[in-house]
Amino acid sequence: MKKLKLYFIDSKYINYLRKYDKKVAYNKVPNRPYVGVVYEYNGFLYFAPLSSPKPKHLTMANSVIDVFKIQEGKLGVINLNNMIPCPKEVLTEAIKNINDVKYKKLLENQLSYINSKREILYKKVTYFQNKYRGGFLKKNILDRCCNFNLLEEKCLKYK
Repeated sequence: MKKLKLYFIDSKYINYLRKYDKKVAYNKVPNRPYVGVVYEYNGFLYFAPLSSPKPKHLTMANSVIDVFKIQEGKLGVINLNNMIPCPKEVLTEAIKNINDVKYKKLLENQLSYINSKREILYKKVTYFQNKYRGGFLKKNILDRCCNFNLLEEKCLKYK
C-alpha cells in the first residue's frame, strides 16, 4: 500500500465546487490553507481535509463514521464527510512548502500517524463511502456530508 502525503488544494477548484455544494469547505488564510490526505476511490482522487487538534476531538467516539481520529484526536482528525474528488493538477504537496516550524511539525506528526494507520483509514473510508452511496447514513450525518456523486460529475467537467 502506497504511502500517503499531505497536499494543499487550489482555491480556484474549491470555489468552483462550492458553486454546486456549499458543504465544500473554504480554503483558509494563505498561511494556513486547506491541507488534506489524498487517496483513490471509485476511480477518482479524493482529498480528505485535516482539522487541527481541538478539545472536542479528544472526547469524540472512535465509532463516529465520518471522522478519522489522528492519534485518538490528539493530533486532530480527517473529515471524511468533507472529502472531495479532485484532479491531480489542483494538488500541491504541502509539507515541503511550509515555513512555520511548529505547524510543519504538526503536519509531519499527523502524516506519520496517518501512514502508520493507512490500512485502517482506507477501510474506514471504504465503509463510509459504501454506506453513503447505499443510502444507509443517518440523516444527521448525511446533512453534514458533501454530495460526492455530484462533485464527481463536476470534477470530470473541471478537467
